[in-house]
Amino acid sequence: MPLYEGDPVGQHDAQQVYLNGHQITDHYHRAPEFRRKFCAECGAETIHKCPICNHEIKGDYRVDGFVAIGFQTPVPTHCENCGHAFPWAVAKIKFAVQAAEKSEIDYFGIVEKICSRFHLVAKQMKTRHADRDSLHVNDEYDAQDLLHALLHIYFDDIRPEEWMPSYAGRCSRVDFLLKDEKIIIEVKKTRQTLKAKDVGVELIIELNRFAEVAQSPVLIHLSIPIYSQ
Repeated sequence: MPLYEGDPVGQHDAQQVYLNGHQITDHYHRAPEFRRKFCAECGAETIHKCPICNHEIKGDYRVDGFVAIGFQTPVPTHCENCGHAFPWAVAKIKFAVQAAEKSEIDYFGIVEKICSRFHLVAKQMKTRHADRDSLHVNDEYDAQDLLHALLHIYFDDIRPEEWMPSYAGRCSRVDFLLKDEKIIIEVKKTRQTLKAKDVGVELIIELNRFAEVAQSPVLIHLSIPIYSQ
C-alpha cells in the first residue's frame, strides 16, 4: 500500500485511531499486526481515513537509516485535506457545550417548578394503594418534610432551619437555604386573615435579612392550603 509522500528522504505512514480519540498505531501500513477494528474495552470503532474525504490520517514519519525513540505521532483534531473535524474532536466540542449549559442551569426555575407542582404532589400522596399510610400535609412541618424530599431530586446542599444573622435586634431561621445556589425558601401556611399586602411586607423584611447571607438572594415564598379538608 502506498505511504504518504514526504520529502525525498522520508515518508509518512498512516495512523489508526479509535473514534474516542485514542491512537492505536501510527504504523498502519508498516506494522499491520497492530491494527484493530474495535476497542476491546469500550467497543469504539476505529478509522485510519477521514470519514468525509477518505484521506488517510497522517502517521509516523520514517527516514531510512534513522530510528526515533520515545516519539509518538500526535492525533490530529481536523483533516489536513478537507478541514473537517474528526469524530473525537466533534465529541469533545459537544461535551464542552453540554458542560457550559450545565453550568448555566436555571436553579431558580427548578425550585419554582417544584413549588408550582407541590400541591399536586401533596394531593397525590393522599391516594395510596390499598389505603397504605402516607404523608398528609396538614401543617407547615408536613409541607417542609415533603418539600425537603422533593428538593433532593436536584440539589445536594440543602440546609433546613438555617439561622440567619441578627436583623433589627433579633435572630431567626429560614425553612431552607440552598447555599450554593443562594436561594432561600420559606413555607407559610395559608390563613384567611393573610392578605396580599401583608405577604408583600413580610417578603420585604425577609429579603433585607437574607441579603447578609447571599450577595444576590432569591426568596421563594410557598404558601400551603389545608389538605385535610
